[in-house]
Amino acid sequence: MEKHRHGTGPVHYAAVMSGTVFELYPASKTHPVTTSVRIGFSVRDVSKTIVQLLSFKECQVVTPVSNSEWGLRAVVSDLDGHPIELTQAN
Repeated sequence: MEKHRHGTGPVHYAAVMSGTVFELYPASKTHPVTTSVRIGFSVRDVSKTIVQLLSFKECQVVTPVSNSEWGLRAVVSDLDGHPIELTQAN
């Protein structure tokens, strides 16, 4: 685990294990304890994966696809509001 901070976001802990990203964010008023855990997946095609996920009406795009230091990246949420990060290596 390493400390990370993206822009003005909160300091959090992150680890990459066998291509899986695991991040722990601090709880806050806007992000209660259960939604402060983010699971990340490395996928072959972020855009295609989002299209497939949006077939579930509960899924919402939190952060649209954009370039990042890890490649293409997007964040979606499940029906409970838990964030799920998707990355596609360059």
